Amino acid sequence: MGTYAGVDLGATHIRAIIGDESGTPISSYKTETPRGPNGIAVTEAVLDALREACAAADVEPTDVVAAGIGSFGPLDLAEGIVENPANLPDTIDRIPLTGPVEKLLGTSKVYLHNDANAGAIGERFYADRNPDDMIYLTISSGVGAGVVVDGNVLSGWDGNAGEVGHLTIDPHGFMTCGCGHDGHWEAYCSGENIPRYATRLHREDPVETALPLDTEGFSAADVFEYAGEDDFASHVLEQVCHWNAIGVANMVHSYAPLVIYVGGAVAMNNPEQVLDPIRDRLDDMVMSNIPDIQLTNLGDDVGVRGALASALTDGTGDPAKGV
Repeated sequence: MGTYAGVDLGATHIRAIIGDESGTPISSYKTETPRGPNGIAVTEAVLDALREACAAADVEPTDVVAAGIGSFGPLDLAEGIVENPANLPDTIDRIPLTGPVEKLLGTSKVYLHNDANAGAIGERFYADRNPDDMIYLTISSGVGAGVVVDGNVLSGWDGNAGEVGHLTIDPHGFMTCGCGHDGHWEAYCSGENIPRYATRLHREDPVETALPLDTEGFSAADVFEYAGEDDFASHVLEQVCHWNAIGVANMVHSYAPLVIYVGGAVAMNNPEQVLDPIRDRLDDMVMSNIPDIQLTNLGDDVGVRGALASALTDGTGDPAKGV
C-alpha cells in the first residue's frame, strides 16, 4: 500500500500529514514556523516536519509516492518557492519548497499550491458529492479563495489566482489594505483588520460603546462578542457582513460555483454571525444561481488535508484521478 504526504505551511505553524491511498490520515506532525534567520530555516522546518510524520507512520520518506504542499504566498510555481512573504520577517525573502521536498522523498510528484487552493482541493476530494464548480473561501487573518471551475483548479500562471481578498469592494477606499491599496475586501473583513475598521469608524463618529477600542488586546473577537448587546459593535458587524456579501456576490458572478465552503478562524469561530448574513443578502445581489454556502467540512485541517488530497489526485482534488 502506498503512502502519501501533505504539508500545510502557515505563518504560525507547519503541519505535515501521512495518509494512505484512500486519503485517510495515518500520522501527523505540527511545529512552529521559524521566524528566521532566513528562508532556508523555513525549508528545513518543512523537511523536518515531513521526517517526523514519516517516522510516526513507520515509513521512510522515500516510501512516499507523492506529496502536496499548501502554503502562504506569494508563490513562484516555476521555481517552486515562496517569494518575499508578507507575513514573515523581511529577512525571509525566498523559501524553496518543491525541490527540497522532491529530494527528500525521491519523487518528482510534488504539487505546490497557495493555501486557499489547497483548501479547495481538500473540500472537493472529501465532499460527499464531487463538485466540479466550487469555491473554498477563507476568512481568517486574511481573505482568500481557492476556485474550481469545470473541474479545473484555477492556479494562474504564477500560482496566485484566487486573491479575492484584494477585490475592490469599496470604491470610496475608506480602508487601506495591507498591500497598500484602498478599498480591498481584506481591509474590512479579515481578522487582522476588523478591529482597525471598528476603530476607524468610531473615530469618524465617536459614539458611546462598550468595545475596548483603546486597549492593546482589542480584537475581532470583541466585535463578535459585543454585537447584539452594544449598538456600535452591532453596526460594525453589520458593515462587515455587508462587505462580505459583496465579495461573495462578486465571486458568484465571476465563477458560478454550485457551493462555497467557508473556513478560516473568523468564520469557524462565528459561523452564524458570518455565514447567515451572506446567505440572507445574496438574493438581492446576485442575478444568477445562488450557491449553497456551507462551513468547511474539514475545520482547521482543511489546508493539510487538501495538500494530502493533491498528492493523491495529481494536484486536482478529483477523486476520479486518485490512486
